[in-house]
Amino acid sequence: MKIRNQRDFGAGIMYMVIGLFFTIVALQYPMGTAAKMGPGYFPFFLGLLMALLGLIVLVKSLSAKAAIESIPKFNWRIIGQITGSVVLYGLLLPRMGFLVAVVALVLVSASASKEFTWKGSLINAAFLVAFTYSVFVLGLKLQFPLLPVFLQQ
Repeated sequence: MKIRNQRDFGAGIMYMVIGLFFTIVALQYPMGTAAKMGPGYFPFFLGLLMALLGLIVLVKSLSAKAAIESIPKFNWRIIGQITGSVVLYGLLLPRMGFLVAVVALVLVSASASKEFTWKGSLINAAFLVAFTYSVFVLGLKLQFPLLPVFLQQ
């Protein structure tokens, strides 16, 4: 059999590996029943579902109807930029507050995209600040500093 769609083939392998990993790890926890689920129940079945979806994607990548696509060259700069934005968020949050940290996270990670625009990224940042603040601070009552330490009294 020839792999016609390398992207789907790689994605299927990745889904299967991750799904099987969570399925195997979940076996170390009590399963419980469907009526009274234990801590291993949900990750076990979610891992199985992910592995099954991976198998479906992998099999479709081998079919004659699959689009011919190759895996593009791996771009380390983009991976570094996305990972760096998350690290930057973690470093900025305690000192500069929630507002600055989320805006920095969005702007740095969005600049990794080919479709990056300042207007779109700032709109996205404003929405994410409002949404995450309302969920985590107002809804869940988590204590995050909103503004930088030097602006607080």
